[in-house]
Amino acid sequence: MSMAAGVAAMGLGKPLGPWDFGSTADIIRTIPQDLFAELCQQIIQNLQCQIPAVNTVELCQRFQAAGIEIVTSDLEKVVNAISFVFSTAAKDKLSPEDLSTRLGGAAGTLPKQAVQVLRHVWNEQGSSIAVSEDAKNVAVVGRLIDFQWKLGMAVSSDSCKSLKSPYVTMAVKVADASGHITSKTFEMTLPQFQNFYNQFKEMAAVLETV
Repeated sequence: MSMAAGVAAMGLGKPLGPWDFGSTADIIRTIPQDLFAELCQQIIQNLQCQIPAVNTVELCQRFQAAGIEIVTSDLEKVVNAISFVFSTAAKDKLSPEDLSTRLGGAAGTLPKQAVQVLRHVWNEQGSSIAVSEDAKNVAVVGRLIDFQWKLGMAVSSDSCKSLKSPYVTMAVKVADASGHITSKTFEMTLPQFQNFYNQFKEMAAVLETV
C-alpha cells in the first residue's frame, strides 16, 4: 500500500493531502505528548531505514497500558498520516518553520503540542530523511523483514498429491510502505521450493552485478 493509499484509508473515502489530517487529528489529540514524540521518532527511523517498520501492535499495547483508549487500526492511521507529512516535507525540502506553518493551517487542526513535537523531530532529524528519501521511494512494494522455513512430512495438504510426502513450510514477514507488518505462511512441495531457491540465487547474482 502506498503512502497516498494509506492516508486515503483514514476513513473519509478519498485521498487527503499531507496537511489534511481529517478525523486522524482527533486520534492524535488522545495521545500524550511524550508518547506521540516516541511514535514520531519511530516513524523517522523507519523513513531513514534504520528500523524495518513501526511496530503499531506493540505501541498500541503500551498506549493501552498507559490508559489511552486506542486500537491498532487507529494508530496505523496516525503512522500513515505522519509518514506522509515527513515524506512530503523531505521531498519539498521544508525548513522546520515551513513545516510549522503548513501544519498550523492544516484542516482537522492538530493540537499545539503535536505541532511542536513534529517541528522538533523534523528539526533534529529531517535532513537525514531528505538524503534517503529517493531510495525510500523505490521500495514501495514492501520490504522483507523475516524469512523462515522448515521441512515437514505431509499428513493432509492441498499441494501434496499423497500423504507422507515431504513439504516445506514458509513463514515471511513483510513491511509495506506505510510500515505495517504482515505475516504470511504457506506450503511448498520440494520441487516448488527448489525452483524458489534457484530464483533467489538468480536474483542474488543479478544484484551482485549492480
